[in-house]
Amino acid sequence: MMIAGIIAVCVILAVLAFFLPRLSRHAEQGTQKTLGLGSRAGGKAPGPLGRLLSKPFSSSSKAVDRSGSLGRRMRGHMPF
Repeated sequence: MMIAGIIAVCVILAVLAFFLPRLSRHAEQGTQKTLGLGSRAGGKAPGPLGRLLSKPFSSSSKAVDRSGSLGRRMRGHMPF
């Protein structure tokens, strides 16, 4: 369920970054903040369990970052 949610957020963010690049930054920062909270909460577990619990949030954060930058980059490559 979480994977489908992250994929949906990435797609929405990429489309938003393509059509409204300035407004997409706010949405991207809000998503990054939320994922950062989950990563920090998972990281408080002791030892290797903490790394294991925070990893999905950090990889999701990277995916959100990539999708937003991809949408803005594609907008910059438009011929008109």
